[in-house]
Amino acid sequence: MNQSSKANENFFEKVYSITRLIPQGRVTTYGAIARYLGSARSARMVGWALNSCLNQTEWVPAHRVVNRNGRLTGKIHFPGMNTMRELLESEGVEIDGDAVVNFEKVFWDPNIELR
Repeated sequence: MNQSSKANENFFEKVYSITRLIPQGRVTTYGAIARYLGSARSARMVGWALNSCLNQTEWVPAHRVVNRNGRLTGKIHFPGMNTMRELLESEGVEIDGDAVVNFEKVFWDPNIELR
């Protein structure tokens, strides 16, 4: 395994660890996780990590991560087109169309919450 692969694997593990801390009924963003990890410009890399989290032995609640506007942009990576929405709604997060209602109210910022 080359250095780049090891670095990505380590970054992905950090993304999974932070994502597992998001409380039920709350959401965060790809960018918020990237900023918390000290890689503010790596929101897409966070998305890539979450796209490949299904092979993790410990569950990663990737459905709790949305884009910066509260939109469910990651829904295409779930088994069914409504899976992400259904998981969020089962936790009490209200969704209208493809967006979180009261996004600011349910937003969980690891940079504040994990100080």
